[in-house]
This record gives sequence, C-alpha cells and structure tokens, in this order.
Amino acid sequence: MDASPADGVPTMWRTGKLALALTLTLTAAGITVVATSIPAAAVDLSVSQAIATQDGRSASVIGYVVGQPIADTTVLRSGFTGDTALALADSASETSTARMLYVQITAGFRASFGLQTNPSLMGRRLVVAGQLTPYFTPHSGLKSPTSMSLAGTTPPTSPAPTPTGPIEAYYAGAAGKTGTALRTALHNIIRVQTAISYDQVWNALKDTDQDPNNSNNVILLYSGRSQSKATNGGGVNDWNREHVWAKSHGDFGTATGPGTDVHHLRPEDVTVNSARGNKDFDIGGSPVSEAPGCLTDSDSFEPRSAVKGDVARMIMYMAIRYEGDDAWPNLELNNVVGNGSAPRMGRLSVLMQWHQQDPPDSFERRRNDRIYAAWQHNRNPFIDHPEWAASIWG
Repeated sequence: MDASPADGVPTMWRTGKLALALTLTLTAAGITVVATSIPAAAVDLSVSQAIATQDGRSASVIGYVVGQPIADTTVLRSGFTGDTALALADSASETSTARMLYVQITAGFRASFGLQTNPSLMGRRLVVAGQLTPYFTPHSGLKSPTSMSLAGTTPPTSPAPTPTGPIEAYYAGAAGKTGTALRTALHNIIRVQTAISYDQVWNALKDTDQDPNNSNNVILLYSGRSQSKATNGGGVNDWNREHVWAKSHGDFGTATGPGTDVHHLRPEDVTVNSARGNKDFDIGGSPVSEAPGCLTDSDSFEPRSAVKGDVARMIMYMAIRYEGDDAWPNLELNNVVGNGSAPRMGRLSVLMQWHQQDPPDSFERRRNDRIYAAWQHNRNPFIDHPEWAASIWG
C-alpha cells in the first residue's frame, strides 16, 4: 500500500489481477473505507486491433516502429525531423499508412523514443500504453502515452491469458447477444487480425500444433501421429498444410486471407491430406490408410473421435470470420455434402453433434492461445465459448 493517505485521498492497492482504489475518510465515528475495483490492464493489442478500436479507451499496443508520421498519409522512414510522433505496424516492413498506428510522443518520452534522437529504433518492437483516439486526424492513433518500452523482436513464448479477465474483454462486444446479433458481433471482433503468408504458415503450425510431450514434433490432425517438425514438405511421408475448410469451397486458394488462416490450417500426412481432398464432413465410409479411426467415401470424410469437435469448431470459425465483406467469399455451413466449389461446407447437423461430443481440450485451447498471442491476434470464439454455437445455429 502507498504512504498513509490524507483525509478523502484515494490510495492504491495492487495485486497481480486487480487494483483497488481505497478512499479513506476520517469521521467522528472513525474511518470510512470505500473500495472501488479497477480492472487490470488488458493484454497487448496488435496494431490492427488498435486501428479498429478508436473509441477513446485506454489500451496497451504492441508493434514495430516503421517511421515518423508528419501528415495523415505521410510517414518518414529516414531523415527524421522531430521526436514528437512515431508510427507502429504489425510488420517491420509495412509501407501502407492505412495499416499504421500513429503514436503521440509526449515530452517525458521524447529523449528515449523520438526518432530524430533515436533513429536506431526503426524496426524495433515497442509496447505503448495510452488512449486509442485519432492522431493527425483522421488517422488512427494512440495519444497521451502512459508508458513506452522495448518489447524484443520475437513472438511471446507463453500462452495468452485464458478467457477470464482480459480475454473476456476481447468479447465485450458480444456480451448478452444471441442469434444473428451474436453472429454479427463475433464477426466484427474476429475479423480484426494479422494476416500471414502461406510460407509463414509452416512456422506457425510448428508452434501451434507442437507435441506437448516432444517439442521437436507436431501432432498430425487426422493421423494423430507425432512427427518431426523438420519433415514438412511434399514427400509421401512428409506432413503438409491441410485446409480443414477445403480451399476449393469458395475457390480462395492459398493467397493471404482464408487460404492462410491458421485457425483452420493443420499439419497432416501428405497421403492422408490427399485422401481427404475437398470432401465435406459426414459419418461413415471405409478406413483411411495411415489415419486410424478416420473413414471416407466418395463425398465425405469422418475424422477420428479425438478431433471431431476440433474440426467442427474450425469450420464454425471460418463461417463467422468470412462473411463476404472483405473481398473474400461468404463462407456458410449447410446440411449437405458434395458442395464442390460453392463457398459452403457440410454437414451442419453432424458438425454440431461432434462439437457437443468432443468439447475443447488443453491442446485445442493452447492452440487458440498461441494463434492469438503470436501469429494472428484473433481467437476462435467457439473454443472460448462453446455455447455460442447453439445460439447461432440452433
């Protein structure tokens, strides 16, 4: 606790999860104590999330220094003229000002973080806390910083917090909603993400699907086999990148977007990946070689029981994330198989059964956390809140 307070002056008491403001008032009867809880700071936002959240709230943002903004659409990348502003982005090589957050540097931080004085900060990763509000109006910005610090240039190695406290703040816009309103709210939340390239997916999967018992291996989705991370490729016994929502269902390919969204990409044996092809999901068929417990027929694929729910929740994520409002197809679930190139995936009734039968486990939750903390900075809501599936699809 801070030094002894004067009459009526708030005193702060902080723990790892909560801050309490204690107001002590002296009266004839003694001391009256009024305690007000103050939520702990939320997890760091990505730059893209901060750009989408320009509502005046206080937040902490992590990003790379990419230059000095001097106007709404002008950022100096060298020959800096001042120490009063810098631009952050989710990539150190970002050149589009539309994907940059302009940060005000107030007097107390200029000596350490102004680019004219510290040009070597270019490309460094910073964590900045302040008010999310336009700067160089109308450009997205962060003003009145309360802290600025170097963050290192590698992704975090620890999982993001579990969905209690800060992560629930991530879903604040969906609180209390059901049905269509819930669907719209979740779409608006999870569409704010850092898109990665198809080449980057290799390294992402080596992180997200790491064998918890052997850090040199990944777990293959359908096969269940633990296999060396180094054996990724196109050989018969290599593992490659399985699109759980088949990329031909909507014809989005492997261009950055749904084709590289790690929430539905998983490592899988090349031969098994080929056996699944672009089939919808349903029950029944013949056993799949190298994938014990999996079945397939001419137009459908049934995964092993341990990942049936995982598959269902990945498909549900894709249907909510991609609604046709960002140049990608509007992906939807339906209750048929054989959807071909239509942006549809079935069978919805079976996927709902699998979702109920196989709830999220520790592997799936860790995977969601790693994608959020280190790669895309968005989450699969049906892992965090399984009950939302029934609210949307009945």
